[in-house]
Amino acid sequence: MQLEKGSLDLVLVPCGLVVMLSYHLLLLYRILRHPGTTVIGYENHNKVAWVRRMVRAAPDETGLALSVISSNISASTNLASLSIALGSLIGAWISSTTKVFMTELVYGDRSQSTATVKYISLLVCFLVSFTCFIHSARYYVQASFLITTLDSDVPAAYVQHAVIRGGNFWSMGLRALYLATTLLMWIFGPIPMFTCSVLMVVILHMLDTNSLPLHQHQFTVRKRPEQRALTSAIAARQPSPQNPTLGNPILSPVTFFS
Repeated sequence: MQLEKGSLDLVLVPCGLVVMLSYHLLLLYRILRHPGTTVIGYENHNKVAWVRRMVRAAPDETGLALSVISSNISASTNLASLSIALGSLIGAWISSTTKVFMTELVYGDRSQSTATVKYISLLVCFLVSFTCFIHSARYYVQASFLITTLDSDVPAAYVQHAVIRGGNFWSMGLRALYLATTLLMWIFGPIPMFTCSVLMVVILHMLDTNSLPLHQHQFTVRKRPEQRALTSAIAARQPSPQNPTLGNPILSPVTFFS
């Protein structure tokens, strides 16, 4: 019976990891080949259109772009802080001598070496998540610098690259947290870990699938204040075409009574 319990970790844990890895490889293929069928591709399409509009905005409209980017930076830094805090907790747990989860409640391998592998795997996932969220905030900061460079010839592709990279690292950080969730269930045994992996793939498949068509954005750029003033001045100089009598210098009352 002890051998059977130990063999469960050797069978179910790799199977759960293969299920997670296979799903994400399939998701990566869909993002590269058929991005419109995934939520990530749908969001990237809208982000590209958003950047294309923001780089053509007036200087008084850049505050809107900065508020959107700053909210993404705040979310990335908060999740990065959470990841490093959980990683520190796991590190302190490894250094301790507690054996809370090495009891009879765990149906599987309860050796000290297996418990160490569980904790180290969790620590690696949290550190990867922390790194991804930090890089996400870095690219969003770069995008804020580029988008606030007023009256310059910075191509929109540069800003789009920074925003898309920030969103991609955000997604990678979330995937690392999802994997950490399945590895957390491994502490309670290989059966909960495998069950959590299958349920996680099913839930992620529903969340990552997009059924909305990609909208082809068309923008009407608002005129700047000085452009609106110039247009109004030009219109004021021209005679109004509504009254042909006033528009004709010969028939105008000013000509008759001057």
